Amino acid sequence: KQEVEKIRIKITSLGLTESRITSDETIQQLFVECRLNNFLAEETPLSLPKPTGGQRIHYNYSTVINVDKANNRAERQFLKSILLKPYLPADSLKFTVVSDPPEDEQDLECEDIGFAYVSLKEIFQKQRDIIEQDIDVFDSQDASAIIGKLTVTVEALQALRSVHEECKKD
Repeated sequence: KQEVEKIRIKITSLGLTESRITSDETIQQLFVECRLNNFLAEETPLSLPKPTGGQRIHYNYSTVINVDKANNRAERQFLKSILLKPYLPADSLKFTVVSDPPEDEQDLECEDIGFAYVSLKEIFQKQRDIIEQDIDVFDSQDASAIIGKLTVTVEALQALRSVHEECKKD
């Protein structure tokens, strides 16, 4: 029963392509935030040194978003809306790559440098979870530019199937 009430997310690693990010000296440490719509954001507990040419940084961070009826009704309603409304723009998990200011410059703000998305609707349509897959990270200042690849796992199919069954009953 438990698997149907959870979305499992794993942020494995991040690699950057040559871009303004790799050449920007002020960007040194990176962490990744994951968000479902406007609900809780989870972030990797560590920010890691920015990877250089062709290298990857490994977070190996896993989290779970609970979508059970008893305690997480809003999240569950959101999943329902993804399945029922074909043109809902926010049908994705959003991953944000964030620049964490260095220890000695704490007056600087954290800065969103890139975004990556996993469509929950697509997981349901294709009937398969995303396992250790590279997804494109788009530049926060130019959404057409890809600045890197984020390797993620998103196990949401069981939860989506469960919500879909519930929709049919309503």
